[in-house]
Amino acid sequence: MTWKKQLAAKRVGAVAAPRAAKKSAVRNAASISSKAEEKPKKDGRRGIQSIEIGFRILDYLRTALRPVPLKMIAAGTEMSAANVHYYLVSFQAVGIVRQEEDTGCYALGPYALKLGMAAIEQFDVFTAARPVMAELANSVGQTVFLGVWGNRGPTIVYRVESGGARPILELRVGTVLTLLRSALGRNFLAHLPLEYTKSLLVQELADESRRPPEKSSDGTPVNMAEVEAMRATIRAAGVSYCRDALLANFTSLSAPIFDQNGSMIAAITVMGPVGTLDDALNGPIANALRERSRTISATAGWSP
Repeated sequence: MTWKKQLAAKRVGAVAAPRAAKKSAVRNAASISSKAEEKPKKDGRRGIQSIEIGFRILDYLRTALRPVPLKMIAAGTEMSAANVHYYLVSFQAVGIVRQEEDTGCYALGPYALKLGMAAIEQFDVFTAARPVMAELANSVGQTVFLGVWGNRGPTIVYRVESGGARPILELRVGTVLTLLRSALGRNFLAHLPLEYTKSLLVQELADESRRPPEKSSDGTPVNMAEVEAMRATIRAAGVSYCRDALLANFTSLSAPIFDQNGSMIAAITVMGPVGTLDDALNGPIANALRERSRTISATAGWSP
């Protein structure tokens, strides 16, 4: 090779080296970005980080309750306005976010409404409650019921037995319970509008007024003043309680399940023998019951 060709080759190599290095750097950056994008979860699963970031924006729009400007979204999500704008452009393209023409403010779009309606239609409290109830029954070692408001009142629609607990044969699927003498009934009485429960309540109060005094020592309300006091106590505690009133020597705790509108749609109830089931309203079983009912409610779209 002549000296001219050798010099030309060196020049080409000198130009090619930075280009190759630049391409390598780009590839490395893309690889790093890809690895950062697929962020490992604490449980070992991998997720897409940009989707999680995007949902921070959607959740802010959900809680804003009105169209908001870009700067407010950026401040509320602790992101830069430029970064938020990129996400909003993509969200607008699929219809999950809309922008008002006159103000430039952003809000959830028509596709977000479709998603919400589809989620409501697909939610089934029975399906959502079953695994939670099974885990709760095993953890507390007692029978767990799922109850709904039927056409005759509080009705058991599902039950889970713990392996170590004696089956409560008196209460089967389909059993209709009383308002005043069951934790499930008291739960519905506390949270449903009174027009739903009034006729049944009037009938049961009349029955209670005819009971002998020695039969009325179980804390069951006997007049509307006592009913209102019980309702307030249950709503404040987030769980209802009933001992010896439904079955002798048995006690129970019940926690409500709410839908996306905050309306009570069902309840999970733990029941067991007095002395075996800790029925303290601030005890570990009551706390576990509240936690599980909130988990199911969250699946239905409820938020406190």
